Amino acid sequence: MDQFRALRYFSKVAETGSFTKAAAVFGVPPSSLSRRVADLENSLGATLLQRSTREVKLTEVGQRYYTQVLDILNQLEQSNEAVRSYQAKPMGQLHISSMVGFGERILLPMLDEFSQLYPDIVLDVSLSDELSALSRDEVDIAIRGGYAPNERVLAIKLMGNQFIPVAAPSYLAEMGRPQYAIELKQHRGLYFRTPNGPTPWLSQINGQWQDVSAPQVAVSNNGKWLGELAAQGKGILMTPRWAAANYLVSGELEELVLNPQVQISQNNDMAVYLLYQKQRYLVPKVKAAVDFIVARVKC
Repeated sequence: MDQFRALRYFSKVAETGSFTKAAAVFGVPPSSLSRRVADLENSLGATLLQRSTREVKLTEVGQRYYTQVLDILNQLEQSNEAVRSYQAKPMGQLHISSMVGFGERILLPMLDEFSQLYPDIVLDVSLSDELSALSRDEVDIAIRGGYAPNERVLAIKLMGNQFIPVAAPSYLAEMGRPQYAIELKQHRGLYFRTPNGPTPWLSQINGQWQDVSAPQVAVSNNGKWLGELAAQGKGILMTPRWAAANYLVSGELEELVLNPQVQISQNNDMAVYLLYQKQRYLVPKVKAAVDFIVARVKC
């Protein structure tokens, strides 16, 4: 039995829910495709598909097997593409996923230059703070803030992602300038919402981590809007230093120096990472993008 072909047939049947539709994709008779899948089931000693006159559905074990097979087929296809494209000119569609704030402030402004250098690469850029799996979501490159992931990808640290407390001069004139972390509870807070919820304000006081978060005035996953609210004097904001840079230079916001310092996590080693699958670096369009972004951003 040609197991690789059987896996491809099975995967397509699971995707389309039909032997006929799957057979049409590969240009083979439905009966031939059905036999290949049946041979696969016999070799495994398991029923992967529940067949009826109306539809074809995955069994419970079939669903688990399909998930694993899909990952293997994706890796094989990526390896094949890497070999075919190894000495080719950078070209084709490049899928980049970036967290919103970094994308708007840093990534998008530099992509005009990238497009001029590589006119045959079509950029497909998605800005989202939702986590993504590179293999599942068909993403070539992802840029995320936080910690180096455990996912089987390569992670290049582009820059630090330290969060700092900032406030507008008008807010400080009205509410006073806090000097101690615990005083934040008497202030107004602007909070960035992550996929895991609003970022807390934490401080290590007398050797113990404590939540010193101020009452919420606004919560959003839009860092730009939160920055504008902070500049308008609506409250104190914990934000990455790189995101607040322009506000700090213009004087619209001031960094607060608190004792002890305030963080959004007990782990202070946060950074912005560029993520990609190791084998994808052999594909010219991916190598070109990785090298370009790292050269322009890494510090």
